[in-house]
Amino acid sequence: MDYLRGKGAQINVANKFASQRLDTEDYDGLDEELIDGKPHVEIFKETPKKIISTNKSPDIGMSASINPYQGCEHGCVYCYARNSHEYWGFSAGLDFETKLIVKPDAPKLLENELLSPTYKPRTIMLSGNTDCYQPIERKYQLTRSLLEVFNKYQNPVGIITKNALVTRDIDLLKELAQSNLVQVIFSITSLDEKLRQKLEPRTASAVKKLQAMELLAKENIPVGVMEAPIIPGLNHHEIPDILKEASNAGASFASYTVVRLNGQIGKIFYDWLNKNFPDRVDKVWNQIQELHGGNVNDTEYGRRIKGDGKISEIIRKLFVVSKRKYFGDKSFKPLSTTHFRKGGSYSLF
Repeated sequence: MDYLRGKGAQINVANKFASQRLDTEDYDGLDEELIDGKPHVEIFKETPKKIISTNKSPDIGMSASINPYQGCEHGCVYCYARNSHEYWGFSAGLDFETKLIVKPDAPKLLENELLSPTYKPRTIMLSGNTDCYQPIERKYQLTRSLLEVFNKYQNPVGIITKNALVTRDIDLLKELAQSNLVQVIFSITSLDEKLRQKLEPRTASAVKKLQAMELLAKENIPVGVMEAPIIPGLNHHEIPDILKEASNAGASFASYTVVRLNGQIGKIFYDWLNKNFPDRVDKVWNQIQELHGGNVNDTEYGRRIKGDGKISEIIRKLFVVSKRKYFGDKSFKPLSTTHFRKGGSYSLF
């Protein structure tokens, strides 16, 4: 199969929940060559009963999140969310980028949950799994509708995205920011456009993300940068430059995560690495293993996010020094829950 431009994963790996699979990777025994075309995007609709997901992970800053979409057209080859696509009966590989699930009732479900007598205001993240501003958001506008609900009830919301489409909603973000109800974090993996196109082919370029960051910052909307993931041997050397550019664009928050390849992502990433960087497959793979106690996968709290060992310490020190240099004492202030409107109505007192 020829290299699929515009896609991160180049294969469909087996779904661990499926008892049978169609294998197009092993050609032995086939009478004629399979002709694989570039897969087209398919949309599926889901009608869940609730839309707010919760977690107790100490590695995640917010305990509640909303994912209006499952699967992600951005195609980031390293994405930890790929494994969740198996629960829908799909592959974590190409299916994750081309078989997308939409939740049309997400705004209504959010409003219902905010109206619950037992609901207590807290910061909710958009999104905790896949990107809420991925390309199909242009059509479905679920993220914008969710922001309208957050604004109506004055409930704080955090956003993390790799897409400059967030600037479309600057009117709502400005209103939320006036009451300290929103923060927007841009995930930037590389300033090298050639590398970015291979790693995360349908995300916005770093230039566009930085421009979006600057636009929001000028409107007093708190913005930050997440260097994620840092992959030793590919992009770790870019830490200082990314922090410098983000700070210049108005970012007041910065953090990072290192790459981890749980579940089927290890096979997907290794295939991608071998096809794009055959000269450094062993180097990158071995350094990823060193981050995680000898494995590319990791479920240990703390280590799975920042890594451990010598390479992890090099990354940490470079980040700390660079952040001190370019960010000084800048930081996000906690979002407010005091403005929450029970029932969605304005208070007269």
